[in-house]
Order: sequence, then structure tokens, then C-alpha cells
Amino acid sequence: MNVMSDIRNKSVFTTGEVAQICRVSQQTVIRCFDSGRLQGFRVPGSRFRRIPRASLVTFMKTNQIPLDKLETGRKRVLVVDDDEAIVEMFTELLARHGQFEVKTARTGYDAGILTEQFRPDVILLDFKLPDINGNVVCRTIRSNPNYEHIHIIVISGVADPDEVKELLAAGANEFIRKPFDINAVISRIAEAVKVA
Repeated sequence: MNVMSDIRNKSVFTTGEVAQICRVSQQTVIRCFDSGRLQGFRVPGSRFRRIPRASLVTFMKTNQIPLDKLETGRKRVLVVDDDEAIVEMFTELLARHGQFEVKTARTGYDAGILTEQFRPDVILLDFKLPDINGNVVCRTIRSNPNYEHIHIIVISGVADPDEVKELLAAGANEFIRKPFDINAVISRIAEAVKVA
């Protein structure tokens, strides 16, 4: 993995990384930080400054700095399911597609942590998870305005129309019933994020 792809996956940056991303000197970044134009925090007990991704994006947009160095170009998909076979199948097929970066979670708790770290464009979410149901995951994600762009596709064998309605009301964009056609699901993901 090269340095830039490492940087693109980070959620907190050093002033040196910000300088590289913004194509400015590290001194400029430090001045912007110290003047309050670039929001961040100091590492306790040191002089090191750290800039969270959201602050960096705001700073880049405010100063018309292109966001291309911050993006991989591939769309990020988070697969949340406790069924190993389904997780492996989606991971392999989405990776083979070439337009997607894939991470996986087995529980609703892990899905929450990965949503924050990975910032997916699409979440493929099983309804019945070992710890909580998918509607709780949907509501939690939808309660954060930073995640309003995430397209949530719930996949489940649940047949109860009331539960499907509840999922959609909780913030799922669509519901796909198991068993499903894997190629149709991949097509839905691609359509949701405008990938050919």
C-alpha cells in the first residue's frame, strides 16, 4: 500500500500529512492551525498537532483546495453480516468489480465503529445481527448528519411486511429479501453510488 492510500484511509492527520494533501508547506499548516483557521487538537503532553478528517475537509472546501488527494476514487462498501459465507461472497465479488473498497463487520457495534472510521458510501446490512437489529443500526446512522449520504441496503430473510416498513422508516434506503441474486445486489450497489 503506498503512502497516499494510507493517508486516504486515515481519520486523523499530522500536520505533515495535511501539508502533503493540501500541497502546501508544513509551516503553513501549523500557522493555519495556530490561528484557528484549521481546527484540530494537540496531543496531550506534546507539541504535536492533529487534525480530524472532518476538520480537514471543511478547511479544504473553505480554501477551494481539491479533495482528490483525500479520495481513492473507489466507492466504499461496508458489509455487515454475521454469516461468514455471505460476507466472503460480497467481499470477493465487490473487490473483483474493481470500483469498490470493502470492509466487513459482524455486529451492529462493529458496524458503528467502522462507519466512523471507514466512512462508507454504502452499507449492506443484515437485519438480524447477534447484538442488535438492523433498524437500530439504521436509526443510529441516520441520527448523525455526517452520514446522511450513506445508502443503506438491508438484506434479510425477514418476511414480515411490518418489519420491512419499520426498517425503511428507520432510515434504510431499500430492502432486499434473502435468498437474493448476487449480481442484482451488486448492480443495486453500483447504481446507488453511480458506478458503471
